[in-house]
Amino acid sequence: MTMRPIGEDDLQGLVDERLDAARRREVEAYLADHPEARARVDRLVDMGDAMRATFAPIAAEPVPARLNLTRIVEARRRPQRPVWQVMAAGLLLLLGGAAGWGLRDVVSPVPTGIAALAQAASMNYAVYAPDHTRPVELAAADRDELAGWFSARLKRTVGVPDLSGAGYRLMGGRLVATQQGPAGLLMYDDGHGARFVMLMRPMSVPGDAPMQPHTSGTSNGYAWAQDGLGYSLVGAADPAVLHPLADAIRRATSPKAI
Repeated sequence: MTMRPIGEDDLQGLVDERLDAARRREVEAYLADHPEARARVDRLVDMGDAMRATFAPIAAEPVPARLNLTRIVEARRRPQRPVWQVMAAGLLLLLGGAAGWGLRDVVSPVPTGIAALAQAASMNYAVYAPDHTRPVELAAADRDELAGWFSARLKRTVGVPDLSGAGYRLMGGRLVATQQGPAGLLMYDDGHGARFVMLMRPMSVPGDAPMQPHTSGTSNGYAWAQDGLGYSLVGAADPAVLHPLADAIRRATSPKAI
């Protein structure tokens, strides 16, 4: 029997774990002979794992009472309202929604300062740290070019800390986008698969800010500002491991050290 050709639906089915055992073996055999497709599938799997880790706290929240199945059934059994009442209710919802949108920053303020810095670092860690194909844009061998690239885009002289003394090697880095503008992202690993990232960008308020711990999903981190430049270190390691590294980076990136 001739095997049915492998298509995009099969690759997506493998990522989503929707294939039966026989088709899965066929797709795996196809990927073994097509390294580019294998790399793309691996990236999709890693991205899915990263998104699940990032949004795990939200998924763990209890289902709102209004979505309870019993309540939904009871609501559908109630007598239907006249059309004019439904239209009036819709108009009130529309006006209320517009008012709520206008007050969104009051009710749920957008993170600023160190909190925004920590959030951006955690999001970029979730995206790039699991990437096994191209986690960085410039490799560690281009350290000087990396420092020059960051300095030019951030309009500040920045350095690339050497953490080899602490057992971590520089993998490289890339420029990333944040709500506050461009930021430099450096990635390090311990040679055994454990990675962490350091994000740096200019702060809107000059001066220093004390180091603050932060947590997002399965990652931990520390964020601070030094001479108007913000830094945030993020990794899956225990805070007791990350804190000394954050202190080492703060010393290495002080204006006198650069």
